[in-house]
Amino acid sequence: MSDCWDEKKLSVQPEEGRYDSGVGDSVQSLSDTSVGHLQSLPEKPGAWTEEPAPSGDKVLDPQELDRQDSLYGSSSLTGLLSEAYLPKSIPEEPDIPDSQQLECLTYVSEEGDTFLHLTVIHGWIDSSLYFISLAPADVLSIQNDLYQTGLHLATYLGQLEVVEALVSKGVNLELQDRKGDTALHVACKNQNLACAKVLLQGPNGPQNLHLQNWKGLSCLHIATLKGNRSLISLLLEHGADINDQEGTSGKTALHLAVEMLDGLLLTHLLHHRPEVDSLMYNGCTPLHLAVGRKDGGLARLLCQAGADTLRRNREGDTPQDLAEGNNQLLALLPFDDLKISGRPVVTTA
Repeated sequence: MSDCWDEKKLSVQPEEGRYDSGVGDSVQSLSDTSVGHLQSLPEKPGAWTEEPAPSGDKVLDPQELDRQDSLYGSSSLTGLLSEAYLPKSIPEEPDIPDSQQLECLTYVSEEGDTFLHLTVIHGWIDSSLYFISLAPADVLSIQNDLYQTGLHLATYLGQLEVVEALVSKGVNLELQDRKGDTALHVACKNQNLACAKVLLQGPNGPQNLHLQNWKGLSCLHIATLKGNRSLISLLLEHGADINDQEGTSGKTALHLAVEMLDGLLLTHLLHHRPEVDSLMYNGCTPLHLAVGRKDGGLARLLCQAGADTLRRNREGDTPQDLAEGNNQLLALLPFDDLKISGRPVVTTA
């Protein structure tokens, strides 16, 4: 470890403004922890700065052309580490590293990647688990320049063992990447039910399932858009609100299912007893959307669930108004003088 390069060493105090996870104190705490011996890094002066080969499987935004190593889906990774220089398993009786070894353990690349990011990217599961065993939770929660944590990357790559180890270590589950996605958002996008189950069972209590990414979508909205009923049920069991509105137009999961014209998905959501007349920001209910799309099957399901056929949106239209001229839909939405707010009044003799 005597040949760690001076220009690439991480100082004990991180650059001001770079981190929001309290890494400064955590780097110090590593020296107080009994941790295992990390083997010497490769003595290749240019290894830290080599440019990655062009990627053939990802279209990059212009601002990302100089950065590929931690991008989701990138197959062109820098030759930053050699697996031969990292431990293959966690030793039973770890040694205490010296100061230079600690500096390498707390290495952060120019792109903000830690050893954890890099071992996850390269698929070195044992090395990732070894590093997790050494470092405290706030070091393991460091975000790189794309605001990805090691947990984001492990979830994206489906590395369940690494996800389990990180969650057990108590890492921050609610950190959002540059798209506003938490690791659970990533699991939902990839429809990875196993990772989602682990992420929902963190030792620090339930995470905030109302969190939305920068497109205004919560994890439940993403699971709904994917049409994954198992994932929807899992999220609802762990406290997701079925009536949560997405941030752009106020749609709930029910609205999204109607927009997708998915009767099975709509039926599944209705079994969880949502607010059937939930409103978008423009005042439209799911029934407005179903009638507007001239889908009698969806309209029937909503009416059977008690949808208000006379609820007006902000333009003053009711579902009945939108059904005008469509006899099939009008048959589902008959005008009845004995209705209050669109619902039949039950009378008894």
